[in-house]
Amino acid sequence: MATHHVIIGGGPAATNALETLREHDPQARITLVCDEPAHSRMALPYWLSSQIPREHTMTADDGYYDRLQIEARIGSRVTGIDHAAKQLSLANGESLGFDKLLVATGSSPTGLPVEGGELPGVQPLWTLDDTAGALSAVDGKSEPRVVLVGAGFIGFIVLNAMHKRGWRLAVVEREAQVLPRMLDAGAAGVVEAWLQSRGVAVHTGATVQAIRAPNGEAKVVELDNGQRLEADLVIVATGVRPNLECVQGSGIEVDEGILVDEHMRTSLTDVYAAGDVAQGPVLFDEAKAIHAIQPTAIDHGRVAAANMAGRDVRYPGSLSMNVLDACGLQCASYGNWGDARAEPMTIANPRDHVYRRLLWTGDEITGAIFIGRSNDLGMLTDVGMVKGIMQTRTRFGDWKAYLAENPFDIRRPYVATRVAEKLVGTTLLGRPARSRGFHYGGAGAQPAAGAAHAAYMTTRGG
Repeated sequence: MATHHVIIGGGPAATNALETLREHDPQARITLVCDEPAHSRMALPYWLSSQIPREHTMTADDGYYDRLQIEARIGSRVTGIDHAAKQLSLANGESLGFDKLLVATGSSPTGLPVEGGELPGVQPLWTLDDTAGALSAVDGKSEPRVVLVGAGFIGFIVLNAMHKRGWRLAVVEREAQVLPRMLDAGAAGVVEAWLQSRGVAVHTGATVQAIRAPNGEAKVVELDNGQRLEADLVIVATGVRPNLECVQGSGIEVDEGILVDEHMRTSLTDVYAAGDVAQGPVLFDEAKAIHAIQPTAIDHGRVAAANMAGRDVRYPGSLSMNVLDACGLQCASYGNWGDARAEPMTIANPRDHVYRRLLWTGDEITGAIFIGRSNDLGMLTDVGMVKGIMQTRTRFGDWKAYLAENPFDIRRPYVATRVAEKLVGTTLLGRPARSRGFHYGGAGAQPAAGAAHAAYMTTRGG
């Protein structure tokens, strides 16, 4: 009898899992249960910035599910798991049996528990409805005033989208710096100066006390330092938490998230977890952690599905990484970028908005921070090379001293230590990654070369 696999969720962990399951178990019965249409949260800011329409945030449709022979229960929500009976309880009162289960329920915003936090136009930007609501709140306003509460990674993704629209922006962060879980103080200072030069007001070390709407529409955000910020829209980005509701009472072992081993297995037989909800192996640390980023979710989903299908695939651990565009300034951090025990190599040129910091444990790079304008950073391959160096756990030996003397020449030690060769020979599932094969409306990918690409091509020798 065919194995019945059930996946709870519709994000990148879930969609990559169902494709991997179908590849490795063509005869399996696969059911996807999700309370939202499958879409990419990371694409929502592109809709907000008007770079794409709503439809292009979708990552699956009926034709896609039919092609893969997936039973998709979109709009359904799992409320409980009975492991002994191998049954799921659904919000509509139905039950659903399973042989093997993957919990990929993702995470949700934590909210803003202050007076006025429930007012219309005070919201996160996390769902399709949130994005539609934000666009509605500023409809008809040529330069809407927006206050962003929370200056973390997610908040900055939204900030960049709003900056592209030319909106009037202010950022409020309770910590002493922006991006406190991505950058150290030196790098954050460079970012803050850049934002202010671009007309973005930055309020660090401040908390929201209340939000009021004295005239019924425009809001006033009151800070604990006495400042009052006027806003047409308040975006709340104060953090996220794993969606653990459906596993409560199931017996699944939970810490900050669902604890999983290197196979993505939970404490219960035939139950796996992946993505933002999973607390699993990480690079450079023995402790398990949640890395709520899309690359980790994709890897989790593929590894979990391969093991559900009967393979023995071990996950080497996720690399903490954040890469973003802060209104035209490129920012990236990897690994244990804040490790006070590590040996730092730092280059700082605040006037030119340049900041680079490598953290060493012995002769191994275990953390990194990069800040720079597009031409200084985004057009170079240094960021990608350091990421590869860390993922392959490459030891530098004598090249560490060379890099200390030549801090901008990462290429030479990268080549000499054969990182590229290691990466080429590294696969997650024993084969090269493949395209997901889904494009909205069935259209194939149609990449368009931009001005930067054209400039590069015209400078090539004949």
